[in-house]
Amino acid sequence: MKLRFWQQECIETALARYVDGHRHFLCLATPGAGKSLMAATLGKQLLNQRQIDFILCFSPSLTVAQGLKETFGRQLKGGFDGEFGDVGTSLTYQAMLNLPEKFWSLLRRFRVFVVFDEIHHCAGDEAGLNAWGQVILRRIQEHARFTLALTGTPWRSDQLRIAMAKYSQPDGRILLDYSYSLRQAIQDKVCRIPHIVLIDNNKITVNNGSVSAQFGSFASALDSGEVRFQQMLFNPDAQRFVLRQAVQKLTKLQQEHRPAAGLVVAANIAHAYQLAQLLSKEFGQTSVVVTYNDPNAQQKIEHFRTSSDSWIVSVGMIAEGTDIPRLRVCCLLSLARTELFLRQVLGRVLRLLPNMLNNSGWLYCLAEPNLTRYAEQLELEIPEQQVTTRLNMNSEIAGSKSSNSNGQASRGQRGGKEKKQSELLLEGMFQPHTTNTAGINDEELLSVWMQGKFTERVLALIG
Repeated sequence: MKLRFWQQECIETALARYVDGHRHFLCLATPGAGKSLMAATLGKQLLNQRQIDFILCFSPSLTVAQGLKETFGRQLKGGFDGEFGDVGTSLTYQAMLNLPEKFWSLLRRFRVFVVFDEIHHCAGDEAGLNAWGQVILRRIQEHARFTLALTGTPWRSDQLRIAMAKYSQPDGRILLDYSYSLRQAIQDKVCRIPHIVLIDNNKITVNNGSVSAQFGSFASALDSGEVRFQQMLFNPDAQRFVLRQAVQKLTKLQQEHRPAAGLVVAANIAHAYQLAQLLSKEFGQTSVVVTYNDPNAQQKIEHFRTSSDSWIVSVGMIAEGTDIPRLRVCCLLSLARTELFLRQVLGRVLRLLPNMLNNSGWLYCLAEPNLTRYAEQLELEIPEQQVTTRLNMNSEIAGSKSSNSNGQASRGQRGGKEKKQSELLLEGMFQPHTTNTAGINDEELLSVWMQGKFTERVLALIG
């Protein structure tokens, strides 16, 4: 397979640094740019140059680990299962915690090239570390012949530093050995142009006993403390509206790209099946549901890559590193609202297929303040494109740069008023039954999410 310009340039840069005596190389490349192929080709060249004996790949989930295994196997034209005669293996970060001493002796006895995919999941420096970062620092950093760290989002929500990364002083910016941005990828026709549709409502009524409050936006309603994001996310009218917009967009895209498909990121398992039912019964769409506790989830994902199903509804299965190029539209209906999560999910619909008219990827989500801010930040990074659009549930569309409604609340008696068309009714003073969230941050929850071992109770903590 012919390499893209950035991939070849990155490989040459890494080889030069290794020759100069540097053992670690950190590459930032936007989600969907082809980091895995670049890493596999670099590993192949190191093997051909007889600089290494073995390759180890670590990644945050079984899905990503399987993808790396297949990519490295194709490039090396051999097995990549860690069996006798193979030149490497692909494991999850979670598996790292349970590897025996005999395994780690490989790094002391042989020249091993270690690849870390989505390295931002691994924190480790003098200020703090997580379990995965601790293993990297203790077992790998000083013993691997060379290391390659890959990321599309080089930061952590908990502000801890990424394992083995270097930072500038005193401003604390991460120092990258190679960087390939989404803006560059769009210009090179490597990635699709992102479009994020922020869905809002300017007629929100929150009922609390005999008193009601009116709000002109999701942001103002959330700021009031009268409601929480869960209520908006699980509101049937809001769900239908988001799905309707996404289905209409996908139907239009399928006219020019027949295999085009959509992804729905759900909040929990019950929510996933509810959304799949809505897609089927109200919109006539075919879908498949994949969840973290489904033993056949990986097989379903593999089948979906080439099937005729229009939608895949996911809970904890399709995010970082999952390569399904026919995905063109995404509905983000998850409780997770970090910038890292948004960008990684968006990356699932930005993989450009060659020789096809498929240059746009669409993400639909509620105009929650954090999601809005992250979307607008992305737009600043790609000034040539209008990335964000605000869509009110009464179908009035306004550009995101000129339609930031403050939506001040006004209060009045409930008085049995019936719901008006496009009005969103919510019950106030929502109190979820969860445990204390003190000391739990979004990054830790996302790490659990990526391992495929989270629970619905844990997911609820994000909200």
